[in-house]
Amino acid sequence: MAAVRISSRSGLPSLLLYLGIGIAMGQDGFFDVKFDNAELTQVIGYAALVVILAEGGLGTKWKEIKPALPAAVVLSLVGVGVSVGVTAAGAHYLVGLEWRQALIIGAVVSSTDAAAVFSVLRKVPLPARITGVLEAESGFNDAPVVILVVAFSTVGPVDSWYVLIGEIALELAIGAALGIAVGWLGSYGLRHVALPASGLYPIAVMAIAVSAYAAGAMLHGSGFLAVYLAAMILGNAKLPHWPATRGFADGLGWLAQIGMFVLLGLLVTPHDLLDDFWPAVVVGLVLTVVARPLEVFISLAPFRLPWQEKALMSWAGLRGAVPIILATIPMVSGIEGSTRVFNIVFVLVVVYTLIQGPTLPWLAKALKIADDPSDAADLGIESAPLERLRGHLLSVAIPAESKMHGVEVGELRLPAGAAVTLVVRENKSFVPAPATVLRRGDELLVVTTDPVRDATEARLRAIGEGGKLAGWLGSGGNAAADALAGPHMSNALKAVKKLGRTDDVKKQEDRDRAARDAKAHH
Repeated sequence: MAAVRISSRSGLPSLLLYLGIGIAMGQDGFFDVKFDNAELTQVIGYAALVVILAEGGLGTKWKEIKPALPAAVVLSLVGVGVSVGVTAAGAHYLVGLEWRQALIIGAVVSSTDAAAVFSVLRKVPLPARITGVLEAESGFNDAPVVILVVAFSTVGPVDSWYVLIGEIALELAIGAALGIAVGWLGSYGLRHVALPASGLYPIAVMAIAVSAYAAGAMLHGSGFLAVYLAAMILGNAKLPHWPATRGFADGLGWLAQIGMFVLLGLLVTPHDLLDDFWPAVVVGLVLTVVARPLEVFISLAPFRLPWQEKALMSWAGLRGAVPIILATIPMVSGIEGSTRVFNIVFVLVVVYTLIQGPTLPWLAKALKIADDPSDAADLGIESAPLERLRGHLLSVAIPAESKMHGVEVGELRLPAGAAVTLVVRENKSFVPAPATVLRRGDELLVVTTDPVRDATEARLRAIGEGGKLAGWLGSGGNAAADALAGPHMSNALKAVKKLGRTDDVKKQEDRDRAARDAKAHH
């Protein structure tokens, strides 16, 4: 984990450090391990990529990605076409590669890497529309890129452009349909069936996501798109034991990346890279300075985004392990010059990650598009189903920035059928009274019946964002803050508010009925 700490402090993606470990172990390295099995590397790389895409989908927040979805889709389709064409032309006319080799390089390096992008932007709070576009693009563009690389790497003549477009459209449609179907069915099953042990939920979630890839691949669809969409649906479905599931997926993602990067480092032969260093620099310059900006500005022309945001997204097109994995496809297919293609891609990824990685946070600040980091942190809510009791047990952690600090238990105004049963504070637990004041760092156990489970969670999150008046004067205490909560949160707050007011009306009706009965008795 020392590599993780070093990358965090230096601003470089950990990709480079693990690649360095693999190179140090391999040929020309300290251990001189001989490894040249491109086919095994491709198989392991595909498996690791499935896990990485699943982990990325589970961490994608629908409320952030939804507004950016149209822009991301256009960028992943039209943008990839622009990038492939411009980069391939540069590789052919400036470096002298044959058209097939140039097209393969253009397709391979057109895939962006979410892990590389966000590992250097994690300390820079960006507007949700930027992170949404970048994250969705990195999840979506792998699918068309893989199809193009496989088509260009097939022995024999390359299909016509309109045939390739038809194949891409069909495979993406099949992959999207299967991913959505598997994700929805999986989330429905996990929400309505209680597994015998909590540790099975993380395994079940990852198994469902991987099965989406398998279904897509078997039916000649895009398995990569299927696994990403299925994982995204699962990640936004409020599944039981979600924090544990998220941590498990995050750990698997790290293991997949580490193993994949070390293996890629083993595969490369350092002394062979020297001859292809300057061609890689030239191709990378065309990609970074010409192709990527054209890709972004042409694709996002219909969307009214400030030029500063487009400039940042142009520079944020980091290439990670995915292009290096895809560069093994022509090697396995036996395409002439495939080893040189692999070397050029390898050098390009390393050199331009070294250049772009450390400068991305600086550029975001220079363009003055960093978001306000002072927003209240979201509550950590974990749900465990109580199947026999037809209820749910919510575990609520109050972060330091939450506006739930200072709110009394009675002021939570949870819907009828929900109650705070236990508070854990400084490693001591106690049963709260209505006047108990909640503090930052507290952990609450909330028991709720099944019908009001969603309304209870919405109410808790609203108070965490807007304080004790949330739901009455808006999620943040005013109309502007209520608008920022989004349509889904606003609808949930309206439902909670309606429940609270209905409860008050019932109480008033009971008092009036009691008064009439007493008057009639006298």
